[in-house]
Formats: sequence, structure tokens, C-alpha cells
Amino acid sequence: MPAVDKLLLEEALQDSPQTRSLLSVFEEDAGTLTDYTNQLLQAMQRVYGAQNEMCLATQQLSKQLLAYEKQNFALGKGDEEVISTLHYFSKVVDELNVLHTELAKQLADTMVLPIIQFREKDLTEVSTLKDLFGLASSEHDLSMAKYSRLPKKKENEKVKAEIMKEVAAARRKQHLSSLQYYCALNALQYRKRVAMMEPMLGFAHGQINFFKKGAEMFSQSMDGFLSSVADMVQSIQVELEVEAEKMRASQQELLSLDEAVYTPDFDVAAPQINRNLIQKAGYLNLRNKTGLVSTTWERLYFFTQGGNLMCQPRGAVAGGLIQDLDNCSVMAVDCEDRRYCFQITTPNGKAGIILQAESRKENEEWICAINNISRQIYLTDNPEAVAIKLNQTALQAVTPITSFAKKQESPCPSQNVKGSEMENDKIVPKATVVIPEAEQLIAPGTPIQFDIVLPATEFLDQNRGGRRTNPFGETEDATFPEAEDSLLQQMFIVRFLGSMAVKTDNTTEVIYEAMRQVLAARAIHNIFRMTESHLMVTSQTLRLIDPQTQVTRANFELTSVTQFAAHQENKRLVGFVVRLPESTGGESLSTYVFESNSEGEKICYAINLGKEIIEVQKDPEALAQLMLSMPLTNDGKYILLNDQPDDNDGSPSENRGAESEA
Repeated sequence: MPAVDKLLLEEALQDSPQTRSLLSVFEEDAGTLTDYTNQLLQAMQRVYGAQNEMCLATQQLSKQLLAYEKQNFALGKGDEEVISTLHYFSKVVDELNVLHTELAKQLADTMVLPIIQFREKDLTEVSTLKDLFGLASSEHDLSMAKYSRLPKKKENEKVKAEIMKEVAAARRKQHLSSLQYYCALNALQYRKRVAMMEPMLGFAHGQINFFKKGAEMFSQSMDGFLSSVADMVQSIQVELEVEAEKMRASQQELLSLDEAVYTPDFDVAAPQINRNLIQKAGYLNLRNKTGLVSTTWERLYFFTQGGNLMCQPRGAVAGGLIQDLDNCSVMAVDCEDRRYCFQITTPNGKAGIILQAESRKENEEWICAINNISRQIYLTDNPEAVAIKLNQTALQAVTPITSFAKKQESPCPSQNVKGSEMENDKIVPKATVVIPEAEQLIAPGTPIQFDIVLPATEFLDQNRGGRRTNPFGETEDATFPEAEDSLLQQMFIVRFLGSMAVKTDNTTEVIYEAMRQVLAARAIHNIFRMTESHLMVTSQTLRLIDPQTQVTRANFELTSVTQFAAHQENKRLVGFVVRLPESTGGESLSTYVFESNSEGEKICYAINLGKEIIEVQKDPEALAQLMLSMPLTNDGKYILLNDQPDDNDGSPSENRGAESEA
């Protein structure tokens, strides 16, 4: 289509089809211009909105930069440099915010406002004139239709004059509206060019002014600062790369380990166990009772601190006290068909908590560590050396021992009572006996019994024709009426370690050798479970009583106990030798080894005192003299032990030393 400059006003009155066709071209151009103007205005408003958002964003950014100093970071390495740098950047952002605010105002005045005015004024005017021109054209067509229907034969001059007058008015109105409409369309061709370029001119001027002011403000003062910040960032980046390389190397090294590291209990056949630990930490399962028979297990992190067992749940800041380990005992137990369970028992004999380890190694190391802590090794000057020494004592029998070094004389009341003689109401021991070889004490390969079952004692009771042992290992209280009439009653909490047959009872060395072999066998075979009992020492018998049911597990006549001694280094170990008749007519010798909550010397003292009472009962005057040499308590009973009663003795009804009635 050839280019058209404008609509001819001279042809407005004629209103020919050619003029109408040309008018439609101008109207189509005006409609296209209206659509484009609306889209352009939306784009410009978006730019203006973004600039306003930039003002708000820079203002918020400045506040956040200042807020860094108020954050309570747990790790604040290098924060001083960062805080000072961010403070300076906050000032810079505030100055930029001023420039952004000015730019937003300038865009609103020089870019958005002109295009809005063009749309509201010029395009709206053209649209209004188009509507008026359409109405005028319709009125003109109606008046011409009336004029065309005037009759020819019956012509009425008056009606004709009125219709002609109406046609003239309509034609004049149409001519006026068409002239105005044509002028507006012609002017629109010039106004649209201005409307398109003027907003962009304002946008360009605003941006140039913004950049000029920014360059003037920051070009001189910011160069040195930005350079220093860039150097600092680069140095931090170098440190990060070095640290990242170290972490990658460490990660590769850790991932290259054997798969057994991730497998629990991978070395169950031959675990490498450290038995000299005085502190231990790791995850264990804690058994909790939720009802009469129902229980739950909770995985928690446990660690030892001094003489305490601590527990720290995941996410907790610090741990809490679970159990005091001083003078407590620990043993492996079977619990709910779970593996690697062990129980910690309080010094007074009450069952404590039950824990489960994830492997055999962890289970045994926890038991060894708690055993070491319970002996209060951690209070010594060199606890590691003391722990090693004590555990080496327990493992001395792993290799064959052909001879013994002569032990120093111990102040404990351990003695050979078989060969003692009574002179002037005093026990006079025999001359020192030469220490025999190991084979002379215990036969090689002698089996060790870790249970408390005593078949020899049961056989003896059955052949005496007297009382018969209950087949369930229980003995009624009425079976031992001598307990009430005994001058001596002393209760100790003990744990049975083992027993074995011996060849002689002439020396206490047989007890020390039995202790070594029993402890070594437990260490070699990883036997940690022990049977806890109450050892009742009277002037007639030694009784092992079940602490739960109060029934007698075993009973030894005090006259059959031929040797008794406490360990010279581990004061809690005690043992005695029992001579019992056999059905064949001979006699058997057995050594029993126990671990006590109190010192073993106290048990030896009580046994020795019981034997003295047996001897002096043969002479009433000697018995009276012995009673007079003992102090009386307020309730009229004799205190037979020199020291005060131990809190760990666990005597029934009350904790007290050995007493006798007056």
C-alpha cells in the first residue's frame, strides 16, 4: 500500500467511498498504535517498579550488613575484619540508595508520565471523535432516507421544507465531526513519533545522570578499599583451597580403610581387647522398664568421668550422672535373648542398670574399664600403670609357672590352721614351710568350676544320714539352727569366681596359685559373669546365701576350712581351702576363690576369729577371758572385729561388725 500522508479535509463533506476507505486505514493505524502504547507502558512501568524495588532492596541490604555484628555466632574466627568491611559497605549501599531513589523519581517524571499522557489525551481523543463521527453519519443517513421518501404527486411544501431543514442540519453536523476526526487522525501521525521517543530520552538521561553521580562519588574513594577487599577474599580463597585439599586427602584415606571398620563385631573370633582402660566412651543400649514385664531399649552415648558413669542423649549439650562406679561390681548377663549385655551392681548388692554393647570387644572393654574404675584406680598418681599391674596379676597364669618367688609376709590374718597348736590360749604357728613348686600345689590340667554347685558337699550330707540338701539348691532356714546360737555372725557380699581341686593345704601359696589360675582362665575364656552371694561367717560354719531368696546355696563346716588368705595386691580377692571326706574313705581338697565388696582381710579375720571361738569353747575359762577382752555395744553384744563395720558388708537388718551376745 502506498504511503499516505494525511486525510484531505476538502473531501470530508462529500464522504465518498474512496474517502471512507482511506479513513479505515487511518483508523486501523490508530488501533494498532493504541495496543502498542499499552504494551510499551507496561514495560516502562515494570522498569520503574524495578527501580523502586531496588531502592527498597538497597535499604534493606544496608540494615542487614549492620546486623551481622549483632549475630551470636558460635564460631567467630576472623569476624573483626568482616565486621569492619561490612560496616564500610553499608555506608556505600546507603549512598547508592540515595542515587537509586533519585533515578526512580526521574524515571517516573520523564519516562512513565509522558507515555501515560499520550495514551490518556491523544489516543482517547481520537477514540471519542470516532464515536461522534459514527453517530453523525447515522443521523445523516436517516434524514436522507426521509427526504428520499417524499411523494411526487401529493407534494406537501411544509413537510418538504421540514425534511430539507433536517437533512441540512444532519449534513452540517456530519461535516463538522468528520473535519474534527480527520484533523485528530492527521495530528496523531506526528504525536506518536514524539510519544515514542520522549520517554526513552528521559530514561537515557536518568541513567546517564545516575552513572555520572555514582562515578563521581566512588571512583576516588572506592578503588583502594575494593582492592584491599579483593586481596582479602583471594587470600581466604587460597586458604579454602588448601583446606579443601587436606579434607579431600583425609576423606580418601578414611574411605580406603577396610570394610571391617563399618561392620560391628567383625573381629568376634579374636578381638584385640584393652583391659587397662580407666576411662571409656561410646554408644550403648540402656534397658528401661516400662511396666511389670515390658521393657524398652534406648541407644544413648555413655562415657566415664572420674568415678561416675555419665549419659548424654543425642542433641544434648552436656551429660548427666547415671551411676556411681566406686566400689560397684559389673558382670556379663543374659538379658532378653540379647548379645553382649552386662549389669552394674551397686556396692550394697542391689541390681543396677543393664547395658548392651554392639560387639564383643566393646562389651569386654566396658566391663574391664568399669572394674578398674570401681577399684578407684583413677585416684592414684599413675592410674594407667596401676591398671596394667593389676591386670598383669590376673594374667600371670597364662604361661606355665615352675617356681614361685617367696612372697613377703603379709599382715593379714591368713594362716595355716591345720598345724597350729594351742599354748597359753594363743595360736602358735609352725615354722616357716619351704614354698613348693606349682605342680606340688595344683595338678596340671585341673578343671576349674565357675559355678557354685557343690556335688561333694551334697554327697557328704546324704551319707551323714542327717539333713538332705534340697535338689533345687535351696535350704530352709530351720536347717541351720546353729546360726541363732552362734557367738559370731558376720555377713559379707561376695561374688564366686571359681573353685578347683588342689593337692595340698599345708601353705597359703596354694590359694594364691588357685587365684592366679582362676583369674587367668576367666580372662582367656572371656568369662565375666559371676554369681553374687552373701557369705555368712559364724563360729561353726561358712554359709553362702542367695541374696534374693535368702536360701543357702552352700554350707561349709568351719572345722573343714584348713587354709584361708586374701590376695596381697588385690585386697578384694579372698580364698579358702576346704577338706571334705569322700565316699571312698579318702579326703578331697578344694580351693574356693571369691571377690568381696569389702577387703578380703576382714573375711579372713572373721574366719580366724570363728576358729578361735571353736578352740576356746573347749575351755570355759579361756572362753570367758576371750569375751572379757572384747568391747560391748550399747545393746549388750560383743564387737568381735577390731575395725568399724564396712558400708559394703551388707549385713542383714543392719550394717554392723561381727557381734556376739553376752
